[in-house]
Amino acid sequence: MPATPTAEDTRGEDRVFGALSSPVRREVLRLLRDEGPQPVQQLAAHFDMRRPSLSEHLKVLREAGLVSEERAGRQRIYRLEAAPLTEVRDWLGPYERFWRAKLAGLAEVLDDLPEADGGGDRTGPADSVGTAGTAGPGDRGDGGGAGTGA
Repeated sequence: MPATPTAEDTRGEDRVFGALSSPVRREVLRLLRDEGPQPVQQLAAHFDMRRPSLSEHLKVLREAGLVSEERAGRQRIYRLEAAPLTEVRDWLGPYERFWRAKLAGLAEVLDDLPEADGGGDRTGPADSVGTAGTAGPGDRGDGGGAGTGA
């Protein structure tokens, strides 16, 4: 029988999910993932906001355990801490299995549908290109027919 999560466990999960709820914070995580540890000034250059606002986002990420801060002289260098994201992955796992099963069922239904026969009188625009007698209104030939000379 799975253990029931404690209030402390769910508080940690809530912090992580809360931190991930902001597009700004998700972008900060992406930047740290793709470009490595960065000082706050370098991160701030990616956003159209004042530095104190970005600092608030970084504080939320730090409190959720998603970033760590290291001081190097007067700079604060931020680094991605991906371990709390395993909680998100673990929480999403059952939903992923649910949707995979639903999509597999959909694939079976689609495989059982009869094929459309592609023939008949359904012609697309590509079917008439370059064939004789298909010039539309306003089309001018290259001298192959009687023109009006307009």
